[in-house]
Amino acid sequence: MSTEAPPETTVGQWRRLDRRMLLIRPVLDIVKSLPVLIGTVILGRGNGWEWIGLGVTALTVFVGVSHVLTSRYRIADGQVEWSTGLLLRKHRAIPLDRIRTVDVTSEPKHRLFSLSAVRIGTGRHSAGQGAGNDQLVLDAVSETEAHRLRTVLLHRKEISAEGEAQAPPPEQIVAEVDRKWVRYAPFTLSGLAVVGAIFAAVWHFAHQLDIAPENVGPLRDLMDGLANTALWLIVVVAAVALLVVVSLLSVGGYVLSFWNFKLTRESEGTLHVRRGLITTRSVSIEEDRLRGVEVKEPLPLRIAGGARLTAIAGGLREGKGGDKGGGLLLPPAPVGRVHEVAAEVLRENFDPATVPLNRHPRRALTRRLTRAIGGVLLLAAALSGLAWIDFLPSWMWQVALGLVPFAALVGWDRYRNLGHAIVGRYLVSRSGSLARSTVAIRREGVTGIVVSRSFFQRRAGLITVTAPIAAGRGGYQVVDVGESAGLAMAEQAAPGLLTPFLRRGAQR
Repeated sequence: MSTEAPPETTVGQWRRLDRRMLLIRPVLDIVKSLPVLIGTVILGRGNGWEWIGLGVTALTVFVGVSHVLTSRYRIADGQVEWSTGLLLRKHRAIPLDRIRTVDVTSEPKHRLFSLSAVRIGTGRHSAGQGAGNDQLVLDAVSETEAHRLRTVLLHRKEISAEGEAQAPPPEQIVAEVDRKWVRYAPFTLSGLAVVGAIFAAVWHFAHQLDIAPENVGPLRDLMDGLANTALWLIVVVAAVALLVVVSLLSVGGYVLSFWNFKLTRESEGTLHVRRGLITTRSVSIEEDRLRGVEVKEPLPLRIAGGARLTAIAGGLREGKGGDKGGGLLLPPAPVGRVHEVAAEVLRENFDPATVPLNRHPRRALTRRLTRAIGGVLLLAAALSGLAWIDFLPSWMWQVALGLVPFAALVGWDRYRNLGHAIVGRYLVSRSGSLARSTVAIRREGVTGIVVSRSFFQRRAGLITVTAPIAAGRGGYQVVDVGESAGLAMAEQAAPGLLTPFLRRGAQR
């Protein structure tokens, strides 16, 4: 059962969500209501509470079904309109010239009936509102309709008398995932976050139920078996087991997220990213709104010779969940391939992020060593104080003190990676060690210059130069640069903005 528009559909006529969603939405709502339903049945024990659970479940299903039946949308009078609700009507309208992104996502519930969810975003956030208020979601349309909406809303293509968009434009393949790249997955450490989340959830659940690990049969037997085992052997085995689990989870996450990854360029000047194995996602990035690229190299991935590439573009959402990774141009891949794709995306002969950078003063090294080593020493002192009052074992502060050489190495590496350069139309900056990032932004996109310095920076003769830009994080910093070199770089990056202030300072 499908509600695709009939041939006589014309521009501006209302369309409804695909009715096939009625076969999915009630099941999903019932599954979501199971905790409430089970809880009321267990707690009710014949006192009537089970009817409350049934009522809540029925209400949830009713709201979901009414959303599918009453939601409708249209494109007319230079805007896209959406209306929904049975008892409480909602109506939204977004002008076409404010639309920045049209993301197409197909979760397993959609792919079961060849459906998609279309997220139409403006890339703007209203004060006091949530992150979701800048987008309109059509969560059940056919794949053909999803493609039509993306073409019409992004490319402003003409619509024929039958209401369908013209044939899709030809695409040029810029990059595709290589199966060999899965070897970089363990170095992303994404599996470590999964392990941490699972451990925290189990720990919280056990705490709520007053379950002690030593009272659980298998865990009690394991702890008894380890009681006579050497400590160093326990540590080695645990580390190896954790490494194996994290690696397997990281590989699984890489396959699920980036399998079938393809980056293409359409003739209208749009970069199109498709990725995903079970849940597929399609993101479009207009090149007119592209302001630069960012090469991210976390330390483990950098050691393995890999990196990932993201776009710095206006209107892209970089939130959580389904919005995360909206600007991804290339998943973890060989660093050489990352730079090739960056040059292709920017339409340059080379990646600006590969140019030699200007080193920062040695005083910047002193600041990094002081903060890195000082932080470890403060931690060791705090642990030592807790050990002195018998709150913690004494070996903890000794281990923390042993991290001083590692902290010094990290501080030195942070300074070694610090740098900036002006190359052609790009401002390039690099910083970080555990999470190194190299940013290349187009100077014409810089909307101003912010020069700041803290008390300690003033004493060291250093400044931080921030280049605001209407894309990405909203501004990119060149930290701990010499005062004269930083001002000269700022003047070159945005000619004329600092000239009056520099002249005034010279007169003084």
